[in-house]
Amino acid sequence: MNNQTPSEPGALTPALLGAVGAAALAGLLFGFDTAVIAGVTGDIRRVFDLSPAMLGVTVSSALWGTLLGAAFAGKPGDRFGSRDGLRAMAILYLISSLGCALAWSWPSLLIARFIGGLAIGGSSVLAPIYVAEIAPTRRRGALVGLFQLNIVAGILLAYLSNALIAAADLGASAWRWKLAVTIAPAALLWLVLGPAPHSPRWLAARGRTAEAQEAARRLGGGAPSAGTLIPGDGVRLSWRRHRTPILLAVGLAMFNQFTGINALLYYLNDIFADAGFAAASADLQAVIIGLTNLIFTLLAMAVIDRFGRKHLLLVGSVGMAACLGLASYVLSTGQHAGWLLYGLIGFIAAFAFSQGAVIWVYLSEIFPTAVRARGQALGSSVHWLANAVISGLFPIIAARAPGAPFAIFAGLMLVQFVVVALLYPETKGVDLETLAARLAPSDVEKQN
Repeated sequence: MNNQTPSEPGALTPALLGAVGAAALAGLLFGFDTAVIAGVTGDIRRVFDLSPAMLGVTVSSALWGTLLGAAFAGKPGDRFGSRDGLRAMAILYLISSLGCALAWSWPSLLIARFIGGLAIGGSSVLAPIYVAEIAPTRRRGALVGLFQLNIVAGILLAYLSNALIAAADLGASAWRWKLAVTIAPAALLWLVLGPAPHSPRWLAARGRTAEAQEAARRLGGGAPSAGTLIPGDGVRLSWRRHRTPILLAVGLAMFNQFTGINALLYYLNDIFADAGFAAASADLQAVIIGLTNLIFTLLAMAVIDRFGRKHLLLVGSVGMAACLGLASYVLSTGQHAGWLLYGLIGFIAAFAFSQGAVIWVYLSEIFPTAVRARGQALGSSVHWLANAVISGLFPIIAARAPGAPFAIFAGLMLVQFVVVALLYPETKGVDLETLAARLAPSDVEKQN
């Protein structure tokens, strides 16, 4: 066995495709659970007699779970491996699906959504790491991007499922059926991860060299060189050693939520209602937006390893700022309501082609193997903290000034353009060990 990294020679073996597909399924559940709430906000508001503030708590309850799931998935992920961590997330998805569908009170719904949030947060840490560590270097952006592709596919399926269930006229229990749909894919995720191998990089970092070589053989790559990896035991994520990737991760995660993407997804039907659209029309337009998200994510996956992560972020910043500004104008003035759909479609297209495609790829690349899960957990935690705060405040601010949130998001996208242009390095085509060395502070490099 040679001393290549697992990224070479790059053959897409059946074992590799199966492992990537299994991890990507976690993205499908991530996306579905994220967006399905948009189709039931009106129902749960009525059933549980919720005020706008209580509705914000209901939606953000999953996000606080997501924050904790992301924050605490890193250490177990580095210790037990991302594959086994994802199997635990599958169990949480299943419990949450059952709990939401059977919720008998507002507190029970909050608890079930909180558990689902734990699963989403853990998935956002573990799935991209797993794929990044087993993917060939030249295909890493596209393969890790399959996680994001499945997120948007899950979002589209949630919108489509909501529309189909609403059309089936199931009466007062329709919202429960909408929330129950994820039971089957949650069980499937647990099953398909069973035969998937551990990451060879993780095994090597734990000193399990023979297992690393066997896993690498199954995945079609070489075992990692002992000289390129720091053993995982005793290595801590620290400011002195990892300050550059920490700053990059925190900044990218915050800007991802400053786009307003999740606030839009959670409250999409309410946004259309504010512009005067009927419920049936809002459901249909949500499906159109979900389809746009999927198409432009596919386009981004096709070019991310050629065009580069940084260029996608820059292009998307401009597009999102323009489209968010248009949405703000429509909602603030109450004029040209038909333009709202075009503005939101344009925003989703720009987001999917940039931040949506880049974030999980970039976060999974910039930390060394020994602390990759903890670094990803830090970035994901910041992402979900910003998400929870923004989504909790969105209905309160929008109730007073419907266009104000979109104007704020548009301004922040212009700030993102400047920050990315000046500070963010390109990561395409660089193997993970070389990238970790480049991002290490010079004082640490001299000591190693």
